Amino acid sequence: MLFTQLLENMKDEIINKTQELVQIKSVETKSKPNMPFGEGVNEALEYVLNLCDDLGFKTKNVDGYAGHADLGEGEDTIGILVHLDVVPEGDVKKWTYPPYSAMIVNNKIYGRGTIDDKGPTIAAIYAMKALKDSGVLLKKKIRIIFGTDEESGWECMKYYLKKEKAPQIAFTPDANFPVIYGEKGILVLKLKQKFNLLSNKNIFIKYIKGGELSNIVPNYCEALLYIKDNIKTIYEKCLDIIKKEEYSITLHLEDNNLFIQSQGISSHAMEPQKGKNAISQLMLLLGSLDLKSNQISEFIDLYNDKINIQTNGKNLDCQMSDEDSGELTLNVGVINLDESKVELTLNIRYPITKNYTQVLNKIQNNLKNTQIETQIIKSMPPLYVPKDSKLVKTLTNVYRKMTNDNTQVQTFGGGTYARALDNAVAFGPVFPGQANLAHKADEYIDIDDLLKNAQIMAQAIYELSLLK
Repeated sequence: MLFTQLLENMKDEIINKTQELVQIKSVETKSKPNMPFGEGVNEALEYVLNLCDDLGFKTKNVDGYAGHADLGEGEDTIGILVHLDVVPEGDVKKWTYPPYSAMIVNNKIYGRGTIDDKGPTIAAIYAMKALKDSGVLLKKKIRIIFGTDEESGWECMKYYLKKEKAPQIAFTPDANFPVIYGEKGILVLKLKQKFNLLSNKNIFIKYIKGGELSNIVPNYCEALLYIKDNIKTIYEKCLDIIKKEEYSITLHLEDNNLFIQSQGISSHAMEPQKGKNAISQLMLLLGSLDLKSNQISEFIDLYNDKINIQTNGKNLDCQMSDEDSGELTLNVGVINLDESKVELTLNIRYPITKNYTQVLNKIQNNLKNTQIETQIIKSMPPLYVPKDSKLVKTLTNVYRKMTNDNTQVQTFGGGTYARALDNAVAFGPVFPGQANLAHKADEYIDIDDLLKNAQIMAQAIYELSLLK
């Protein structure tokens, strides 16, 4: 078909529009009238809807929660689900280039959201543009749906699907090629404990706080300790432990206050083993000190016994796996501890053949003799679409035809909008062998890959439109 060359001719425009969208800081903030997820997210939604208007598509803003753009007519609809919100950039010092600059260096566009999910969003829009300009006859309506709350609670998609009819078949360019036919279940838990007995020991922990979202391996955590006596001895002991264990931790001593800063490495919660958890690192340091016996120190000991730096849930007794999707993963995403309470948020991705109650029961049984309470924040069942389905087979064939790559379809631990529909899968944008930079510092998309995504999606949309 003509789509490949048409998109080559649009290359400069695709690059420019990707940069403009990335430059919008669409991190979810406080709700405002007609802006349920804040100004930045709303600005990104208005940007893509205006772009789609300019390109000749029919658009609709669904009360600021989501939007869509249509090409063609028909009762049957092919959906392309994308999201415009991004996770926070984290520590800006860890970025080589400013996270919202969309700078181009060595044929790569750098910035938060370039791969997750703004680059693929622009690629999908221009894939539709290529279909429109080609004049090819489409037998189904093509609809790109713009979500705005994918990184948090999915309220956008819940609201949208109450207002609009769901597509009969769909894909989301928010994972890996060739096709993700299964996604692990997601369970977000909050572990809570109240502290009733204040410590009168030598070392008093005023607070511990770290992390931003449960689905990011936290790259920063801090604590403030008040030390009554032997301040220098305790300070030097901390330095010795940090040096011995090679922790990325800095100390600042002022009078009786010891300020501790733990630096980690961000990663997506679906692959916590690829990051370095700043919370766990700090808790290990605190566990090495003689805090004496009190409720806070007992919680720190429990953390180091039950979680530590593990990412498979073994010590919480929830370790499990299956042949299709592999091992359960566990990420400690957020901690908030003060002298009266602690809240710890866990993000768990469990195998597609399991269910959340199996995971939850194991954790609760493991903690039954403690003061810890468990609260479910979010539960999303696994996704599974048969490998021999028309959707998976069509997308796989298109990918192989466009790339000459026979990589097998797969499952993964991420959570995409494909779960929101009955017949949807993730399809791209990351090619086999490439690192997934979502939620990491120095996130980027290669310009050649950006264009290739648009070309693959255009062909995929066309061939899906021919299905009966």
